Amino acid sequence: MKITSVKVRKIEKEGSRMKGIASVLLDDSFAVHDIRVIEGEDGLFIAMPSRKTASGDYRDIAHPINSEVRAMFEEAILDAYKNAEDPEEKTEE
Repeated sequence: MKITSVKVRKIEKEGSRMKGIASVLLDDSFAVHDIRVIEGEDGLFIAMPSRKTASGDYRDIAHPINSEVRAMFEEAILDAYKNAEDPEEKTEE
């Protein structure tokens, strides 16, 4: 499996730890959307898409099965995040 595309949209919301939203394309054939970039105590990390269960807990909808694949996702997404355009840098036409 290979990550063939990563798109990140930075988000700047006062008081929020969420810093961006990513979409990843795998092998040019499978997309995973709504991966969040979160600012934690030890720096940025990713949170996979999840939904709230009937009991009020959150459960991942899609996620890596092992640490090697998680590291691959995190590296690709955080690299794309660092290179993404900041929202305030967009020029108005």
